[in-house]
Amino acid sequence: MQELFIETPQQLQDFIDQVKHSPWLAVDTEFIRERTYYPKLCLIQVANDKVAAAIDPLALNDLSPLKELLLDPAIEKVFHAGRQDQEIFLNEWGALPAPVFDTQPAAALLGHGDQVGYGKLIQQVLKVELAKDHSRTDWSRRPLDKAQLRYALDDVIFLGQAYLKMKQALEKQGRLNWLKPEFETLTNKTTYSLNPMDMWKKVKGRQHLKGVKLAVLQALAAWREEQALARNLPRRWILKDDVLLEIARRAPTDPGALERIRGVEGKFVKHNGGAIIERIQKALKLPKADWPRDNYRADRPTPEQEAVLDLMNAALRLIALEAGLSPQAIASRKDLAALLTGDEKAALLQGWRKQVAGIPLQELLQGKRRIELDNGKISISGQEAR
Repeated sequence: MQELFIETPQQLQDFIDQVKHSPWLAVDTEFIRERTYYPKLCLIQVANDKVAAAIDPLALNDLSPLKELLLDPAIEKVFHAGRQDQEIFLNEWGALPAPVFDTQPAAALLGHGDQVGYGKLIQQVLKVELAKDHSRTDWSRRPLDKAQLRYALDDVIFLGQAYLKMKQALEKQGRLNWLKPEFETLTNKTTYSLNPMDMWKKVKGRQHLKGVKLAVLQALAAWREEQALARNLPRRWILKDDVLLEIARRAPTDPGALERIRGVEGKFVKHNGGAIIERIQKALKLPKADWPRDNYRADRPTPEQEAVLDLMNAALRLIALEAGLSPQAIASRKDLAALLTGDEKAALLQGWRKQVAGIPLQELLQGKRRIELDNGKISISGQEAR
């Protein structure tokens, strides 16, 4: 394997000339975002089966040749847990590399567990133990030492090797097409659109608020998100979660009351108090029908529903056993509850999970299937999944 560190336009062009006819490329990024809202791209790693490169975007003013390479629809781009990498490319280029193959959801279909980390996947698939020493590296500092470059290049060298084995296994099992919807989601720009009015759901401790106070939290979290976006600052630099929660809990309607809240400084009130009070007053006037509903506080299942969930969990274990998967890789009890209550966005109604388990479980709930016990052997009988 040829290994390169690229920091000049000519080096970049020479590398692209080497790999531009590859059917696939393994891709990874290194970034920092402690001081910004948007991640700062610090390194891009790209490899095929013959050459691997660590490309320095801090040294290169023009990445358009790389953009053209990664946007080439004839090349499959391979990621592990690629959503954040794709989001970075979208922020940088306004476009998303496609088509893609993501080894993390593929790993679940091959029995390696749900949301498996890269190091664990490489150990399971290739029997290789990767170094973990640089997971907290400041990738913006230069020069990068040999150990850092080794860590960065290993992220794509072994990713490509794992991809080849995993894709072959999926094709052999007839499961490769099951992943198509998940991969298409990674190349859809709407996947990365954030609605500021939904950001209250990310606030830690929100479960301690209810009623109209949740509406206030929603309004304040949306304001914070808008400010963070406009100023390219981390959310916590605008307002920390605990302060945001306390403001929502007290719902002050004048600047003086706002300034008396612990953690709210006079300078902050001077510059932002008017906007904060306006958002609070507007939220307090919302009709009850418009208050947000927190799924964290969703009604607890009734005893009857708990019994049905136990039955569904037993069926899930049988389905997983037949598919050669772990039940946890298919669905959690929360996912089962979402299906039971008719949630149209339930994970079990999406992608391959719908085909493998969602449809059979729906048919169980509809009485088209049943769980049977015969001489100590448990099975699911009835209508076959469509």
